[in-house]
Amino acid sequence: MVNVLFCGNDKVFDGMLTCALSIMKRTETKEPFRFFVFTMDLRDLSERYTPITERHARFLLQVVRGYNPENEVRLVDVTALYNEHFRGCPNEACYCSPFTLIRLFADLVPGIPEKFLYLDADVLANRDIMFLYSIDVSCVEYAAANDHYGKYLINPRYINAGVMLFNMTLCRETGLFSKARELIKKRKLVFADQSAIIRSTTRKKLLPQKFNDQKFLHRHTVIRHFSQRLFYFPYPHIDNVKQWEVSRVHKIFRYFQFDDILLEYVYLIEKFRRDFL
Repeated sequence: MVNVLFCGNDKVFDGMLTCALSIMKRTETKEPFRFFVFTMDLRDLSERYTPITERHARFLLQVVRGYNPENEVRLVDVTALYNEHFRGCPNEACYCSPFTLIRLFADLVPGIPEKFLYLDADVLANRDIMFLYSIDVSCVEYAAANDHYGKYLINPRYINAGVMLFNMTLCRETGLFSKARELIKKRKLVFADQSAIIRSTTRKKLLPQKFNDQKFLHRHTVIRHFSQRLFYFPYPHIDNVKQWEVSRVHKIFRYFQFDDILLEYVYLIEKFRRDFL
């Protein structure tokens, strides 16, 4: 079983759907996938903080089982864990949203496998995901690639936490997640969960950039991460183009390599809104 973890609220379901589709379409393995989805209900903090629901999970399951009837989707509500550990913490109003923090509960959720791939919702597989998943992490807590800007501005080994292959056995031994949670509770961190993970790391494996390309798309790119980036033309500015913004992907990036994925996404998301909402 290939294990993948997504985290977020209903605003990034489009990303989870497109990412799952890209994995299904670009991966040749006959081994089934298990998708974990961590979510929570924080509408008491903001009306925008609505959870991924059972309807979302049922629809995603229907989609991925269209590729392999043995594929699974497991929805995990971590609201109680959030309230216990992070409610009112210094990072509750972090740079993105509180939902970026919830992967730090991975060691507290029953049934989480010993090896899993965490993916931000704004990524697409450009090549077979098994190139990444089959990497040996038996002697490290996780494997991750450089942060495109951080490797220049912060540290040559500074990682981006949007694509991480975890070895939970060692993470539990070293207390990676518990140490990261303690930092989140006590200190305001610039990049919240990413900063907490990096500061709590004992042993990691640095991966080639092709496993988390945050700025470019090459033929050898395995994962394209549609994160916020700097553009120089027509003037220097920062933009945040997401893969489900199909017309912007075409217009700004001139990417057409993902059209088989995005065409199916457009059809499926309309079906979801019509039949499941």
